[in-house]
Order: sequence, then structure tokens, then C-alpha cells
Amino acid sequence: MGEKRSNHAVYNVNYHFVWCPKYRHAVLEPIEDSLGASFRDVCDEYGYEILSLHISPDHVHLFLSAHPKYALSEIVRTVKSITARKMWEQHESYLEWYLWGGGFWERSYYIGTAGTVSTETIERYIERTEHV
Repeated sequence: MGEKRSNHAVYNVNYHFVWCPKYRHAVLEPIEDSLGASFRDVCDEYGYEILSLHISPDHVHLFLSAHPKYALSEIVRTVKSITARKMWEQHESYLEWYLWGGGFWERSYYIGTAGTVSTETIERYIERTEHV
């Protein structure tokens, strides 16, 4: 998880996402393999690097790195919408029993950021006068 480079940026930004299927139903375990493959496909296609992925029966933890040009809401929208569409295509007969009314993911989600230094370290650096 080191620094990455592009034409005009050096960055190390990592995001921890958590979200749940509709109604927080525990529906993910039987489709875990295809859901994981779907996450990897989407992230590969859009240039997001998966650092860690954990699929629980009723929620997903996705830890990824992405170029700072991507808005967090854009990353979430892209990953959630494409994986939802793929899961409905592949597992419609299973999902329609649990997720009536369509949809796959809850609208809400959690995002946390992570880098290589803590908040306290950054605050101490900014407060020091000799770095100017």
C-alpha cells in the first residue's frame, strides 16, 4: 500500500466501504463467489485497486485504492450499481424471494479513509512551524 503515481499526482489514498443488501437480508453467502468476481471485474475495469474484500452474509467490506480524481460517491455508485445488475442477471430466481420490489443494495453506505499516517501525526506536522 505505497504511494502511486500518475502524470500530475502522487497519492496514497485508500477507502474503506461498507454496505448492506436491501433489508439487510443475509443473502450474500450463497452468491459470494460470483459477487466477489463481480467486484474484481468492476474495479479492474475502472482502475480501482482492491486491497481487501470481505463478503459477510449481510454486508460487504471493500477496502480499495483509487486515483483522487474519482469522487467517493462516484466509486460507490459505480461499484454498487454494476454489481447489483450482475447479481440480478446471474441469480434472479434466488434473489427475488428475498429482495422483493427490485434493488439489491441499501442506499446507505459507510466510507472511511486510510493512509500510512494517523490523524494525530498529520495534526502534529501541520502545527509544527519549522516545516514552512
